[in-house]
Amino acid sequence: MWLGRLAMRLIGWKFEGALPAMPRYVLIVAPHTSNWDFPVGLAAKFALGLKAKWLGKHTIFRGPPGWILRAIGGIPVDRSRPDGTVEGVLAEMQTARTFVLALSPEGTRKRTTHWKTGFYRIAVAGGVPIVPVWFDWSTRTIGLLPPFRPTGDASQDIPWIRALYRKEMARHPEYFEDIHDTLPPAVDRGRTQ
Repeated sequence: MWLGRLAMRLIGWKFEGALPAMPRYVLIVAPHTSNWDFPVGLAAKFALGLKAKWLGKHTIFRGPPGWILRAIGGIPVDRSRPDGTVEGVLAEMQTARTFVLALSPEGTRKRTTHWKTGFYRIAVAGGVPIVPVWFDWSTRTIGLLPPFRPTGDASQDIPWIRALYRKEMARHPEYFEDIHDTLPPAVDRGRTQ
């Protein structure tokens, strides 16, 4: 934990907010537009003492580096055969005493107009909240937001969650799809707990 705090101090990042005192949740991090998001996230993980699992492309888990990535919570996913990923994570979540899954809903560092919905499906099926986290590169701040209870209506919930993030936060703002001007008027903005 102290090593993570030292790393955060050395790279000039700080926290705003706090993680919930809950045994199980899905933590989502955005905007994700740079390879540098991973080392910052790793330093934050250690600074917070967070024992989170995370999903990564199976090709980065080869050889000795793969052993290290698994040891720090990595779960390899073969994107050409994603069948069973959600079910496998759910099975592990339901049998573990504590389980936090951290991932980027964008699923890529490149510009994308939609988020992958695996994080949402896991939260709904597992009956756990979603904890939104943002990386604001303009202020070098990691924002830890209150837990959000999904309703099961992804068409309302996901835009609500996406509205918590702004392109100005991204290391490469041109790669982040900001949806603030396209939100449905009926989106309920008071659903965190």
